[in-house]
Amino acid sequence: MQLKVGELAKRSGLTVRALHHYHAIGLLSPSARAENGYRLYGRDDIARLHQIQALRRFGLSLAEIGAFLDQPGVPLAGIVARQIAALDRQIEQAAQLRARLAQLHGQLLGGAEPELADWLNTLELMTMYDKYFSQDELDRLPMYRSSQSGSPDADWLALIAEVRAQMDAGVAPEARRPRELATRWMTLLVRDTGGDPRLLVKLNLMHEREPSMQEHVGISPAMRDYVLRAFSESKLLIYEKYLTPEEIRHLRAHYDDRAAEWPQLMADARDAIDAGHAPGSPAGLALAHRWMTLFSSYAGKDPATHAKFRQATMSEPELTAGTWASDELLGFMRQSMATLAQAR
Repeated sequence: MQLKVGELAKRSGLTVRALHHYHAIGLLSPSARAENGYRLYGRDDIARLHQIQALRRFGLSLAEIGAFLDQPGVPLAGIVARQIAALDRQIEQAAQLRARLAQLHGQLLGGAEPELADWLNTLELMTMYDKYFSQDELDRLPMYRSSQSGSPDADWLALIAEVRAQMDAGVAPEARRPRELATRWMTLLVRDTGGDPRLLVKLNLMHEREPSMQEHVGISPAMRDYVLRAFSESKLLIYEKYLTPEEIRHLRAHYDDRAAEWPQLMADARDAIDAGHAPGSPAGLALAHRWMTLFSSYAGKDPATHAKFRQATMSEPELTAGTWASDELLGFMRQSMATLAQAR
């Protein structure tokens, strides 16, 4: 059987335009040609179209369908399993939405005046989280569970209000009270990301890409910068006890240069640990190289100075307070860096 594009469109229920699009993107191309030059769809082409249509019903994108069909060794069962998981997530989200609608409906029937703005804000927050986190990640993210409840976290509300008061009063972030608040802030953030730097990376991305997120939680970029400066100062003051004036000057000049790169590096280290990579493996050594590069950006390259930083870290628990550098992660990286040093 060989069909022209119009005939295939009529038989398949698709439009000619859709078939031309499939051809243009390389998903389905007519493989035969009539004597008059018309392109024709043969038996294999039509069979491929049947597969495309079946996969479309599973909810796959055209790009995903193309990748699947170009790798015939990939079992269809895996694709179906992925779609089932996606549908399960949609069902769960729909159930959550239904529960909130039922709550609102009950309030209205009872003559109550629900806070519609707060309720809608909660729904919008839930949608934002869903864009950046998998269901498994959301299950491990206390901050998300708090947003679902519709009741703002009292710890965060009080802390944000106090930081805002310090900013409005013109208190420098390096002052004692902002430093204390910054440590509380980072400790809460570690708590509300389950201590997982990978969740922190995604949370930061969500805050950067979703301007309305700032409105919902009341944390502006200026407030975030204020807290980070205060938090950095709390660490710098501890390091000053171990370093010379010249080393401190270098540290203060460069401490924040590449600070934004640390969360992703720790997230990658967490991935390596969970994947079972040994500290001396190629993955571990690559992480050690990145770690040393960032560390040297503010500590310099003098081994004697590096030893002082190590002594400070081992002697001052406050240096790791409010960070995602768990004992396991630090232990992995220390072994990786020791192996890297031996290999040089």
